[in-house]
Amino acid sequence: MLFHRGPLTVGDQALELAVAHALVRRASSGEIDGVLRVYRPSGAVAVFGRRETRLEGFPRAVRAVSGARFEPVVRATGGRAVAYTEQALVIDHVSRDLHAPQALDQRFETFGRMFADVFRRLGVDAHVGPVPGEYCPGAQSVNARGVVKLVGTAQRVVRDAWLFSSLVVVGDAARVRPVLTDVYRHLDQEFDGASVGSLRGEAPTLDLDTVEDALLAAYGDLGPLEPTPVDARTMDVANELVVQHRVQV
Repeated sequence: MLFHRGPLTVGDQALELAVAHALVRRASSGEIDGVLRVYRPSGAVAVFGRRETRLEGFPRAVRAVSGARFEPVVRATGGRAVAYTEQALVIDHVSRDLHAPQALDQRFETFGRMFADVFRRLGVDAHVGPVPGEYCPGAQSVNARGVVKLVGTAQRVVRDAWLFSSLVVVGDAARVRPVLTDVYRHLDQEFDGASVGSLRGEAPTLDLDTVEDALLAAYGDLGPLEPTPVDARTMDVANELVVQHRVQV
């Protein structure tokens, strides 16, 4: 299992997403078997689903997030819009799997339970299940007290491989909330800003280091996690794909 830790030095949020896309492409072709990548975003970002780019209100949503100094990008995985800042963790887990489509729901359930277990050990009243009015709604959202969302998860399944991407909001819920409110209003989608939560909002002493270390420990069954840089071949593929993750309005 390859392990990549940390953001790209360029600080390009579209390229960060393109790396995950490149990794699942390479797993699909059999070039790599599995990768875990964990990084802290180097800037504030609003990530749109591909279908949202075709909605009438998308240009207005992009202007709103840009005005709030969030970088608008488009992701390869499914789901609706999310937003986060440097006070978050992005975890991209890629695996070559000849039966990738069959276990899609099971992966949502398994990883959701894993995150909730980790957070409970950190002192957060975490559960798995939907939150009324949440951003990027899903049956396996990780929440606190059943009322605020802490983690958004999404998948991309390709031939013989899958990408499971998780956004863990550690802090800055107050900064993210108005941005998401504007986005969902412009896209004419249901949303309740009160559903936006963070780990630090539940347990104020938590920091990024503590959360990251606890989550990496939970991935221990993947084997030793010795960090290596993202390799040149992956970066070549990511640079070819990055245009798909940049916003075109």
